[in-house]
Amino acid sequence: MFNIRVNGVARTVDAVEDKPLLWVLRENLKLTGTKFGCGQALCGSCTVYVDGQPTRSCVMPIKAVGDKDIRTIEDISNEHIGNLVQQAWQELNVPQCGYCQSGQIMAATALLIDNPSPTDQDIDKAMSGNICRCGTYPRIRKAIHKIATEQL
Repeated sequence: MFNIRVNGVARTVDAVEDKPLLWVLRENLKLTGTKFGCGQALCGSCTVYVDGQPTRSCVMPIKAVGDKDIRTIEDISNEHIGNLVQQAWQELNVPQCGYCQSGQIMAATALLIDNPSPTDQDIDKAMSGNICRCGTYPRIRKAIHKIATEQL
């Protein structure tokens, strides 16, 4: 049994200690917005925040969570910047198939929280490792710039 805090709520989960956080979120807690992509922390689909830092949940065992605060895509709209990112994604039709977008949104939100006026180079660096098989990278960059110039 593990006591974890997800999206501001204390939860108790029954899981083996090496079960990845991704599967605890999806299977035990029914938070299915975080996606399984590669299972090797290479694609970014499984990105969540662990104590505010974007983290690949597919390789983080539940035993490593401890008392760290976990935030998922289901909660990101409660963050001002996260809400703006989701709005920009919709306004600019960023997703194509949408599968990777929860991880993309988590990474973009973290970027804009840390750097409210990112350059193209900043965006490329922050978003690297978040793979979009549909190739929506130009729309992602456009959405990030839109948020930076219109509201920050």
